[in-house]
Amino acid sequence: MRVLFMGTPDFALFTLKALVAAGEEIVGVVTQPDKPKGRGYELQPPPVKVYATEQGIPVYQPATLKNGAFDAELAALAPDVIVVVAYGKILPPSVLDYPRYGCVNVHGSLLPRYRGAAPMQRAIMEGNAETGVTTMLMNEGLDTGDMLLTARVPIGENDNFEDIHDKLGEAGAALLIETLGALKAGTVTPKAQAHECATYAAKIEKADCLIDFSKNAHTVHNTIRGLSPIPLAFTHTPDGKLLKVIGARVGKTVGALAAPGTVLSLEGEIEVACGEGSVFLTRVLPEGKGRMRAADYIRGRRLSINDILN
Repeated sequence: MRVLFMGTPDFALFTLKALVAAGEEIVGVVTQPDKPKGRGYELQPPPVKVYATEQGIPVYQPATLKNGAFDAELAALAPDVIVVVAYGKILPPSVLDYPRYGCVNVHGSLLPRYRGAAPMQRAIMEGNAETGVTTMLMNEGLDTGDMLLTARVPIGENDNFEDIHDKLGEAGAALLIETLGALKAGTVTPKAQAHECATYAAKIEKADCLIDFSKNAHTVHNTIRGLSPIPLAFTHTPDGKLLKVIGARVGKTVGALAAPGTVLSLEGEIEVACGEGSVFLTRVLPEGKGRMRAADYIRGRRLSINDILN
């Protein structure tokens, strides 16, 4: 089976590496164009491009796939299947309809739940105890294609976005290899999604990152861990400085201990009152500083008991 791979970030690397390890015939890799990063705005290649180049796999970075822009390359590559993992561009019908086995997407949720851009973060932020990955045949809709196989992955009570990203990356890679085997053998039957049960995982916006301490302790904790290590949930200290939160744990879980956002204790960690209960901030990123333990922040900053974070 001739495989054309489409993907861009670290999440896609899990599957690409699994395809290489499995000895699949990868005829090319399509990824996003290099983008400027860092203070110097130097062009940086996507992780998938770096790895593919190391493996000697041809890399394509079209600015668009629309209006037949990639049709000539596609015909020359002649893939039997296109594997898509977090590519970041919409595939037009000319691409979707080309391979005989279709375009197989690895999506980081148990579809039809959490269609969209941020399924892993949203599942954690909403306090789910389980998530998973789905392989599906892509169509022109947003994650609406027929499902092939699924794999379930538990979410630990302290798992953050990085933890689930890596767990689902590994699970998705294994599931994709299984899916290709089933497609070759003709042992998998595509199954339509229950569209009436669909939910949408919208892209994370800045407003999603502001910590609302009026929520209960579990909800606040879920927000913090769902956004860590990037882009990070944040609040503000009494002097107006930005304080991003890398890690936290749930403290008390019942009762209103003080006004939401009130600093309750500073004994190695920052205990903050929530609408119900409290959370302990364990690692932070202060404005203009590096990442640090809460204990180091407490020693170096003017933060007092009864201050309000808002």
